[in-house]
Amino acid sequence: MHTSMSALKAVPPFQSSAPVIGGTSRRGRRARYLDRELSWLEFNARVLFEARDQRNPLVDRLRFLTIFANNLDEFFQIRVAGLRQQVRAGITQLPAEGQGPAAQLRAVRSRVVELAAEQSAIYRDLRRDLRRAGVAVLDYAEVPEDHAALRQRFIDEIHPVLTPLAVDPGHRFPYISTLTLSIAVGLRDPETGVRRFARVKVPPVLPRFLELEQRPDQPLGHHRFVLLDQVIEANLDLLFAGMAIEEHHLFRVTRNADLALEEDEADDLLLAIEEELRRRRFGEAVRLEVERSMPASIRKVLLGGIGVTEDQVYEVRGMLDLTGLGMLTDLDRPDLRSEPWAPVTPRRFQRVEDDEPVDTFEVIRAGDVLVHHPYESFATTIERFVAQATDDPDVLTIKLTLYRTSGDSPIIQDLIEAAERGKQVVAIVEIKARFDERANIAWARKLEQAGAHVVYGMVGLKTHSKTLLVVRRESGVLRRYVHIGTGNYNSRTARQYVDLGLLTCRADIAQDVTDLFNVLTGLARQPSYRRLLIAPQALRGRFLALVEREITHARAGRAGGIILKLNALVDRECIDALYRASGAGVEIDLIVRGGCTLLPAVPGLSERIRVRSIIGEFLEHSRIWRFENAGEPEWFIGSADLMERNLDRRIEAFTPVLEPELQRELDLILATMLADDRRSWTMQSDGSWTRVDAEREGPPTVDTHATLKERALRAALAPAFGGPAGPPAGVSLEPWA
Repeated sequence: MHTSMSALKAVPPFQSSAPVIGGTSRRGRRARYLDRELSWLEFNARVLFEARDQRNPLVDRLRFLTIFANNLDEFFQIRVAGLRQQVRAGITQLPAEGQGPAAQLRAVRSRVVELAAEQSAIYRDLRRDLRRAGVAVLDYAEVPEDHAALRQRFIDEIHPVLTPLAVDPGHRFPYISTLTLSIAVGLRDPETGVRRFARVKVPPVLPRFLELEQRPDQPLGHHRFVLLDQVIEANLDLLFAGMAIEEHHLFRVTRNADLALEEDEADDLLLAIEEELRRRRFGEAVRLEVERSMPASIRKVLLGGIGVTEDQVYEVRGMLDLTGLGMLTDLDRPDLRSEPWAPVTPRRFQRVEDDEPVDTFEVIRAGDVLVHHPYESFATTIERFVAQATDDPDVLTIKLTLYRTSGDSPIIQDLIEAAERGKQVVAIVEIKARFDERANIAWARKLEQAGAHVVYGMVGLKTHSKTLLVVRRESGVLRRYVHIGTGNYNSRTARQYVDLGLLTCRADIAQDVTDLFNVLTGLARQPSYRRLLIAPQALRGRFLALVEREITHARAGRAGGIILKLNALVDRECIDALYRASGAGVEIDLIVRGGCTLLPAVPGLSERIRVRSIIGEFLEHSRIWRFENAGEPEWFIGSADLMERNLDRRIEAFTPVLEPELQRELDLILATMLADDRRSWTMQSDGSWTRVDAEREGPPTVDTHATLKERALRAALAPAFGGPAGPPAGVSLEPWA
């Protein structure tokens, strides 16, 4: 079996240039793995390319720029913070065939400096293009006719919110909160000539962009903006009356946001998490971003006051903190963005002729259902399933795992209502979900107040599985309905993230989900499961066994092949197993959105392994495993990536997909992504990434997201319980024949 679609030859408009950590090992051999941190940065470089790609509409490019900036913030808060902690702890021992944390930090800094410069250049180009399109982000100096009105707005709307903080013998250096913009102000007392320093925080409660009044010659629908920080800087004289303003420069601090929780020493996990969240505000500073124009004297004050060194300072040309651009992506300019996608309701979930809502229990009893978000609606499938379970008097129990959810989640409201109606509601709320701890604690308390049973995860493990169980009384017996997915029960991300979910009432899978919840809520120890692959007990071992089976088939001359769709591949034991499979003759295709430390196409190591990544309109989040198994393939979907944390330190769940029709749909998804020549990148043997463009005139033939949207529409319009005949245009199932 060969699934590389290798006939597509790369014509790279862009190739990543990141160094490969450990290109040669310290023993003189070629390294077997890429550096994890640099691999992740290359994923973010692929996101940044989308902001540069002029084939994308302007607002879409702007959105990718904000995603890049947000991603980089989190990278420093967690990954760079962790490396710095290792350096401070004196860790110098090299990981196998890699570099120590100090060397990693140097390599990370070098690559971030390159990417930050690219980010600034892209924003300058975007700003120019937006201005031509009638969305002008103007410098304060460009709008002298608006200065009087802006000064009045400053007095009325901004000045009351500001708190200037001076630094002198009577005022210590102020605490600078993470990810907030600040203005460093150099002052001079005209009477004494003494120079002073002050800090003004740019209030995050105010919009970053101030829209200027409509001009008579300005076309309808066009906009003019200035930055809030520039308006504050232009009116600093009102904050420091009687002082001479000599200079002002923007800066921004990023702090360690990783929780350092000793769970086994906590008497109350909920209280311990809340205390750690309070401490997070005062985490160690790991990055200082400054305007390039900032002089050494002001920089020296910041370095000492914040507690950072020169190697933690990053100069920015142009606008500081591009996460603020999110405000512009919400403008009512449909001509500047992709046509919004309205998820379709799968045919089996569409209303019947009398306009009554479909009976989701009847749909599931008729056969397993595979839902594919955001192509198919989360609201009319999963949320509808929970809503019906809440209203149905025959439903006795609803249980689910909650890792991340949205503030307007109908599922949470339904669970609260179900508990208030007397149903047994059990929610496994993971209050250690990074950056969602506060929201999850709030939801957990609301559920408890309604009478639900709430479990705050497990000591030492995060509950990351996406599982939902409904128990219903039918004709005097109990039937269990389950949902096992790859994504969170989150209405907002279900419209942006690509995820899969299996709805079934198969007795063996339902019993496995029941047993899993008993493990999560009680003291049950479940050594094995009938169908499900569960971490940390057996997921790693089962994956390795499946790979070894393919090796056995290949060595015996039988068909052996592996296709994995993942968000990340960094676990070395799993990578080594894939290397062994390649050496045994197994053809392997990996579709990895983010970090990948495996090296493909290396002679003597991974000749039969190909790695690609899809970056586009939606964020690829689903996980699919396909093993050829000598012509009797097996498919699995689930919540885990091949990372140590997922396999060893989290509760994860994978389920087999057993219905032939659903297996065919998974094959079509994988085939589409392997044929993509519009949104796809391929990894080279040195760890760099190359954009894939077919060597042909005219437009690309396969855009994964456009193709799967079209397929979802065709399926929704097909006869009941049917689907579109044949694969989409440009996609062949021949590799699986």
